[in-house]
Amino acid sequence: MAGGNVAQAGNETEVLCLGETMSLVAPAAPVPLEEAPAFTLSAGGAESNVAVHLASLGHHVRWASRLGDDPLGRRVAASLAAAGVDTGLVEMRSEAPTGVYFKDPGPDGTRVHYYRAGSAASTMDHDFLADDVIDDARVLHISGITPALSEGCDRLIRRLLTRPRRAPLSFDVNHRPALWSARQAAPVLAELAQLADVVFVGLDEAATLWGVRTADDVRELLDSPVTVVVKDGAEAAYALGERRTVVPAPTVEVVEPVGAGDAFAAGFLSGVLRGEDDERCLRRGHLLAAHSLRSTEDHTAPPDAESLARWLALDEERWGALRFDGSE
Repeated sequence: MAGGNVAQAGNETEVLCLGETMSLVAPAAPVPLEEAPAFTLSAGGAESNVAVHLASLGHHVRWASRLGDDPLGRRVAASLAAAGVDTGLVEMRSEAPTGVYFKDPGPDGTRVHYYRAGSAASTMDHDFLADDVIDDARVLHISGITPALSEGCDRLIRRLLTRPRRAPLSFDVNHRPALWSARQAAPVLAELAQLADVVFVGLDEAATLWGVRTADDVRELLDSPVTVVVKDGAEAAYALGERRTVVPAPTVEVVEPVGAGDAFAAGFLSGVLRGEDDERCLRRGHLLAAHSLRSTEDHTAPPDAESLARWLALDEERWGALRFDGSE
């Protein structure tokens, strides 16, 4: 999928991200929700997380969705705009609220509690975006969360995946058990992923959904996309297309894992926009994910440009010894 150059000027839409964003309430420190004395209020959503990460890397990104015309919705829109994301396609709805979710860190991982039923985003339908708006972007990024929100959202995602398109379509499987069970989701997400150009999926996620064991099993199952990117947790990530590329993950002391997959997708897509090969795209994904893993926020500042360039240029041996703190 790699190809093209990053826009140096003008208002070209490099990536259009579509999906629900909610208000995110998280403990200020990584402690269980019921014990936390203080909280942060921010915005969180898989596709807008990708948009924020890409914007922080200097890309022109638009985010399309619906929000409630309420204080939380206006705050979400303002926070994404302040992060450099173009929110001109966002619709505010007075008849439906902005969704909310809570992070609940614990010794066995972070649980997430959603309050999103009947949200403004769930009212999106197949005609939500005009064709010329979609075709204006160099990459369209969506996820498997959206079709689980409502029948209308499912129709919208199917339209985006099946319409004639001028630009590659990126699809993050992103199974959310709180929205639908693995049994319900598995055939639908496999069908949708087969229609995309680039697919992101975690190996553990794929195992739960489809009973596969290896990255190559995933590629055998999803044989239609140009590239299937399989993330194997702290071990490695694979880009499986015409060639098979594997890049080990750097060592990271994890603070909180939610959102790291979105950071990885943004890093990979940034490499794609820069015309880089799959190895370098995977490295960019790992580096952004590493920064995300060190924060309770869904999106954090990327590595500084100098460090990023230095890490990307490491030979295989030094990359394999890389820790998040930069020791090589």
